Amino acid sequence: MSLLKISDLHVSVTGTPILKGVNLEINQGEVHALMGPNGSGKSTLAYAMAGHPSYEITKGKIEIDGTNISELDPNERARLGLFLAFQYPVVIPGVKVADFLRHAMSNVRNPDRKEGEKLIPMREFRKELRDQMSELGMDLEMARRYLNEGFSGGEKKRMEILQLAMLKPKFAVLDETDSGLDSDAVKVVSEGLSRLAGAEMGVLIITHHERLLEFNQPQFTHVMLAGRIVETGDASLAAELHEHGYSSVRERHPDVAAEEVVEAV
Repeated sequence: MSLLKISDLHVSVTGTPILKGVNLEINQGEVHALMGPNGSGKSTLAYAMAGHPSYEITKGKIEIDGTNISELDPNERARLGLFLAFQYPVVIPGVKVADFLRHAMSNVRNPDRKEGEKLIPMREFRKELRDQMSELGMDLEMARRYLNEGFSGGEKKRMEILQLAMLKPKFAVLDETDSGLDSDAVKVVSEGLSRLAGAEMGVLIITHHERLLEFNQPQFTHVMLAGRIVETGDASLAAELHEHGYSSVRERHPDVAAEEVVEAV
């Protein structure tokens, strides 16, 4: 069983400290939820894990199976089994969905592959792509379009889940994947994630809402406040936060909440 371990992680953006000592462990097969108010550092954690160059790790480390990935390029982290579904998926004009996915799959499934070397066989790729797109209710014609160009918000989020299905990572981080979606689109994305999550994938769902968690009940719910994880519980904690907000969390952690107020000012 693989382990994703984050130890005393401090992250700054343009010199401003955002994360101030995050500790988190995720095993394959576990579903974790990360919740917190705006500005608490949730997306910063996701981007730091993925290796975004604007997010500087100033202390601590991120490990997959004992390998420190903190200094690795994003593509190297992906080859080791880490996947990030973006809150705002980027548009890549000129790159067709099918070509993108075939190259990505080839690199992940053969980590030692060099650019220009053999790709996954076309027949095998097409069958898997058709099967996964059918499961997600996606028009096969989308595979011929440029990645996310002209896609609706729902189509972009389905495309993130399609990538997740094709790449089969050890660990998937979903950064507010339900953001901006209507109820039908959230249901499709949630059910798609539920189908994919299993014994071979650890999942971290970053969300403000409970909608994604209806189909993907977390074993662990973490609450982030002012750049720290201040509480951890089970699915009932997510339900409590959804119903009552974060006022009780702030009351239980006044010192951290005070930092939040200072930063806002």
